[in-house]
Amino acid sequence: MTRSTANEYVPELVSVPGETLQEVLDDRGISQAELAERTGRPKKTINEIIRGKAAITPETSLQLERVLGIPATFWNNLERNYRENRAGLAERAELQEQVDWMKSLPVAAMVKKGWIKKGTDKVDQLRELLNFFGVATPSRWDELVGAAAFRKSSAFDVDPGALAAWLRKGEIEGRNMVCGSFDRARFSAVLDQVRTMTQQPFSGAFPKAQEMCAAAGVAVVIVPELPKTRVNGATRWLSKDKALLQLSLRYQREDIFWFSFFHEAAHILLHGKREVFVDGKGSEGDLEREADVFAGNALIPREQYRRFATRARFLKESVIEFASSVGIHPGIVVGRLQHDRHIPHNRLNELRRAIDSAELVAAAVQ
Repeated sequence: MTRSTANEYVPELVSVPGETLQEVLDDRGISQAELAERTGRPKKTINEIIRGKAAITPETSLQLERVLGIPATFWNNLERNYRENRAGLAERAELQEQVDWMKSLPVAAMVKKGWIKKGTDKVDQLRELLNFFGVATPSRWDELVGAAAFRKSSAFDVDPGALAAWLRKGEIEGRNMVCGSFDRARFSAVLDQVRTMTQQPFSGAFPKAQEMCAAAGVAVVIVPELPKTRVNGATRWLSKDKALLQLSLRYQREDIFWFSFFHEAAHILLHGKREVFVDGKGSEGDLEREADVFAGNALIPREQYRRFATRARFLKESVIEFASSVGIHPGIVVGRLQHDRHIPHNRLNELRRAIDSAELVAAAVQ
């Protein structure tokens, strides 16, 4: 049975198993005292079972089967269903007091993206969120997830709840991806191949890079950013043999995407396995600067870029020629020149490629 309160679907408490037992006794004209004698149970215990003060144990259910001819499984199921129902109602009452916690999370955006289902009511929505994060209660989330997200978000002014959701989605996708055991040498070799693949259309280059990285023990996932995350990428280790490289497609420019990819790869190759690296606008620190240098040099060899950057003028043709000579897409060269202030941000943007929705579909990005 169910009841509806304030437009919320709430299951009612099922009757205690003892009520069913009493109905059987009444129907057969058996007293509690007689049942106690036949089963060998104290009369007090039989009375407590009927009043719901004591449980029907597996041993008691076998005795009831012999005395009443009703299978032990019936009594066991009756007791189990009652206990589960009672626990569910207690949990609902507890969760009802914590629904305000959802205000700290981008629930509507998560539902829209299909990360969680829309709940039938507030408590059901809260359960969806807890299932998504893999925690039993909001307090466990605060301790295990929220605190870490807050520390990361404070570095570059983002919403900690949104960041936590984005990171968790990447973790879910990464854990579902089949990867080999991490192989440092193999991953380094993959990076050399990926840089030349930047010349190819994104729809073909990314899935291939993803496959190659997986074989080297690195799960590469794209999780489009949530509002107020302002994040480009993140890196962490899911196990001692599996790293996660998560990217957001922020700005949806190929040159930014590939720089972020190599930046996160640097954290995997150069830095420890215990830290979670979250990178966005304003990310600072020696490790972040080291990752930036690695990414820049991995995409464009340092000495060749230094010689090219000493030119007084950067024409479209010269950028294309230089990009071809180092084996990367010219848009990456333009992005680097703009970042290093060799050219204004409105120059040569026609060489930078945007990542459109059709390419995302082709690359199987959700």
